[in-house]
Amino acid sequence: MTPEKFVNECKKLNIIITDQMLEQLNTYADILKEWNAKMNLTAIDEKEEVFEKHFYDSILPLSADVNGKVADIGTGAGFPGVVWKIVRPELYVSLVEPTGKRCKFLETVIHQLHLENITIYNERSEEHVKQHREEYDVVTARAVANLRVLSELCVPLVKKDGIFLTMKGSHGDDEVQEAKHATDVLGVALIKREVASLTNGDSRQIFTFQKIKNTPEIYPRNYGQIKKKPL
Repeated sequence: MTPEKFVNECKKLNIIITDQMLEQLNTYADILKEWNAKMNLTAIDEKEEVFEKHFYDSILPLSADVNGKVADIGTGAGFPGVVWKIVRPELYVSLVEPTGKRCKFLETVIHQLHLENITIYNERSEEHVKQHREEYDVVTARAVANLRVLSELCVPLVKKDGIFLTMKGSHGDDEVQEAKHATDVLGVALIKREVASLTNGDSRQIFTFQKIKNTPEIYPRNYGQIKKKPL
């Protein structure tokens, strides 16, 4: 996907990419390629693939539901959190990432793109929740874990009436069914399911959960417990 096609495809999603935003995204792609030569950030670093499989993919779930204070859990190289911040500069974004080297990369991106009201937390979600429980309007994560595990990492950070937003591939419906007990226990309910696709045909299922009750204080457990015995 060329940057020009990216702009046109975003327009179809009612997201207007300004010249400044496109310049920031181009710079982001350049920094990604430069750093990827030194450390393993992503298997994809050719610009046209980055625009489709990282940038456009990040934007697909960016709906009117996304407002206010946002947390991106396990953000990695900044997807979707940095992309959301670029195209929706009014958002307050927290990037939660346990790997120090990736955080250094994110610091470079934020500095070079002159982004404001975006904060990096070099910690795991289970640590982040100790100071930020039920603080966020929107919590999201991309390609981090199965939904049974992911919901326990994300939902405790969502404020009452806030949104937990996740994007899955073609087996998303199965994951939602398998995670029904977990999402019920953690206090969220599915309110929207959307189907979308990349321009190469790869399918995406976008699930929006709303926080309907406070998450019990015992969650999240430590990651070893979550992974060994998911809800």
